[in-house]
Amino acid sequence: MLLRRWVLAALALALSGSMLSPAMAQEDLIFRKSTVWKMLTPNDKLAVYGVDDPIVDGVACHYTVPEKGGVSGMFGVAEEVSEVSLSCRQVGPIKFKEKAEQGDVVFRERRSLIWKKMQIVRGCDAKRNVLVYLVYTDKLIDGSPQNSTSSVPLMPWGASGEPPKCADWIR
Repeated sequence: MLLRRWVLAALALALSGSMLSPAMAQEDLIFRKSTVWKMLTPNDKLAVYGVDDPIVDGVACHYTVPEKGGVSGMFGVAEEVSEVSLSCRQVGPIKFKEKAEQGDVVFRERRSLIWKKMQIVRGCDAKRNVLVYLVYTDKLIDGSPQNSTSSVPLMPWGASGEPPKCADWIR
């Protein structure tokens, strides 16, 4: 009985965390490349996705994740590994839509049926006027130290004048 309550509480916590996503970015699949051939089931692949920062116009991130094939991957129940690479760049004039907090989530994706999720979070290096993006995976019980970081210096774009100061927008 106690185990059942714990499992239900953990499930409710995991689901509620995935539903709280103010201003979440939407991902775009750029391409996939097979890494392991499997005869009767889908191959293991590396997938490259792009996301735009939902709060900061002019910044785009690309990340690469491994995707398991096989039977578990075919049915969407494979627990994916934690290795993720990240690259973010200024792709236009920088414009903040609203104020944000250090470490706010830009994008979140489940990496297993319930327990594991990948997150891209944003921060501001005020001294250098640089946006810093961090991608990592975590689990309800046991996280992973594997991560990747990318920096986006806020620079003028064309004749747009001085870029905004990230410290004015991210606390």
